[in-house]
Amino acid sequence: MDTAVTAKKKWWDGGYSPFNVSYGKLMMWYFLISDAFTFGALLISYGTIRFSSTSWPDPNEVFRSFPGMGHANMPLVFVSLMTFILIMSSVTMVLAVHAGHMRDKKAVAKWLTWTIVGGACFLACQAWEWTHLFHEGAWWGRNPFHNVDGTMASTNFTNFFFTITGFHGLHVTSGVVLNIIILANVLKGTYEERGHYEMVEKVGLYWHFVDLVWVFVFTCFYLL
Repeated sequence: MDTAVTAKKKWWDGGYSPFNVSYGKLMMWYFLISDAFTFGALLISYGTIRFSSTSWPDPNEVFRSFPGMGHANMPLVFVSLMTFILIMSSVTMVLAVHAGHMRDKKAVAKWLTWTIVGGACFLACQAWEWTHLFHEGAWWGRNPFHNVDGTMASTNFTNFFFTITGFHGLHVTSGVVLNIIILANVLKGTYEERGHYEMVEKVGLYWHFVDLVWVFVFTCFYLL
């Protein structure tokens, strides 16, 4: 009795990445995906509480201050500036990665420096915002702001705000530290000796992720 043998096509025989991606970049993507789950869980938890509540503090009332402007009523102006700074730092990171592909050491160093400056400015803005809110009586377990309908608000708003923005700020801080380390290696000529600037690209993936997460944080807390 004849037996039919079905030939199986081998898609990958080992030795090379099937997606033509280096091990380092692949692991960075795995890390970012796992981190996205963490941020996603936090934001979904916030959204569940937010939209199951009958009323919620008005972001235009909570976030209306601006450094050096006294009691001026400037709703969301300061956080818009923070967002602009972080987005511009993402642009400079793109330019640093592009310069790395071109093997342009000076340009990589220049754009990485600007990325670090942008990240540091964002963190300084966040520190001012936290300090200002703390002086107004807001903190974990304390919420001095009233709901839109005039009723007393629960501490859910401040608990989620400080937890999620603090977690994001920790990521920005980590990104700034990583960029400083990469910049030091660029100036030392480490990547010139290796013949590529892949580390700049890997840290760039992390930085773009941090910027993308901020878009969701900004939308959830400042716009809704």
